[in-house]
Amino acid sequence: MITRSDFRPAWWLPGAHLQTLYPTLCRRRAHPQLQRERLELADGDYIDLDWAEGNGGPIVLVLHGLGGSLASHYTGGILGALKTAGFHAALMYFRGCSGKPNRLARSYHSGDTADLQAVLEHIRQRHPATPLAVVGYSLGGNVLLKWLGEQGEAAPLTTAVAVSVPFELDSAARRLEQGLSQLYQNHLLGKLRRAVWLKARIHPPPVSVEKLPRLTTFRQFDDAVTAPLHGFTGVDDYYSRSSSRQYLDRIAVPTLILQAQDDPFLPASAIPVDADLSKAVTLELSPRGGHVGFITGRIPFAADYWLEGRICRYLQERHTTPPPGSG
Repeated sequence: MITRSDFRPAWWLPGAHLQTLYPTLCRRRAHPQLQRERLELADGDYIDLDWAEGNGGPIVLVLHGLGGSLASHYTGGILGALKTAGFHAALMYFRGCSGKPNRLARSYHSGDTADLQAVLEHIRQRHPATPLAVVGYSLGGNVLLKWLGEQGEAAPLTTAVAVSVPFELDSAARRLEQGLSQLYQNHLLGKLRRAVWLKARIHPPPVSVEKLPRLTTFRQFDDAVTAPLHGFTGVDDYYSRSSSRQYLDRIAVPTLILQAQDDPFLPASAIPVDADLSKAVTLELSPRGGHVGFITGRIPFAADYWLEGRICRYLQERHTTPPPGSG
């Protein structure tokens, strides 16, 4: 089902780029007290989790976007909002995103659902009777939706939320080559190139480090680095197999997708239509909001981060949460 969002952008942040850039550049980073947990994986690598002090409530796992971490503008905000709302929240870092390079040559990618599966199995083993939900942003949202489609009715969740999802990876990559969206491409590719360079002494990449600066688009980088590192025959194989849009009709867990039609990371033509969605999926569309922006507020520079309230309200509708501070 597709519904219309009640989000109204701040009048002083009228466009998609201002909505996208303001929180990245201007939001003060803050988060609740966190406890680090390291999960050892079967292949010899690891995943780090940062747990907010729990209130004894339902567990919510948060997935960050490409190149994301606790330093991302939205991660500390949603962890704090979830804690205040009575949830026990944790941030899952994709491989190599928790502060130092991961152990193996491989990293993570937009269709990598195996690590999410391992983390959820770990949480479910430790907390077998506790309701469990997942919130995914951008790349993390794509991973989440793909995993939900793969699992179908076997997914051990009560609900899920995905935000600003690149449903069609090829369309998203080509959109980021256009106009002002190249700013985001350049910023994110800079992070990816640095990550490859840092690991190069231990794990030589599939392309020489001297050629890394020449990989100036996502299609070039993913064809030369991401695809060969993760077992794809090339960029088109990677994008085709990893895009989440084709999995949406298989989702059985109640799932909310929050998406802006002016997202500068994705053309409007790539946003799913009703025929793409299972009965369990609600796609809540807003004409405005940018990419992981959705900022409202009447007073200039007094931003209200609407996404956090919307996500918490949705989760509370589907869980009976204890009062904040109990347990």
